[in-house]
Amino acid sequence: MSGLHNGRDVFEYALLKVVPRVERGEMINAGVVVYCHARRFVEARTHLDEARLLALDPAVDVAGVRAALGAVEGICHGGEQAGQAAGDDPGRRFRWLIAPRSTIVQPGPVHTGLTTDPTVEAERLLELLVR
Repeated sequence: MSGLHNGRDVFEYALLKVVPRVERGEMINAGVVVYCHARRFVEARTHLDEARLLALDPAVDVAGVRAALGAVEGICHGGEQAGQAAGDDPGRRFRWLIAPRSTIVQPGPVHTGLTTDPTVEAERLLELLVR
């Protein structure tokens, strides 16, 4: 299928948002999850701007947010750190991660694109949408 897109593969991505107080609806972008079926690739890149987060909620559990973001990265990597998702293929791990939740770390809508390198794409999206 790569040849149909001049050597580029279709990928999907979703932002990871931190919503410290759901009732207020305020959020910051704190990461991105990228999935490319053709390359059996799923990866999360995260960056937490603590000052912005604390401006939204001075009482937020920063360590808890960092742990939640770290858990997303672990699920993407698979293996022991993925917990119950350890045996799942990358696509199932991505779908599980982007399922709507009511927790403080929430996935945004899924978007698509074309890429020659999903690892580079993950870093590009992190820079563009999060940092």
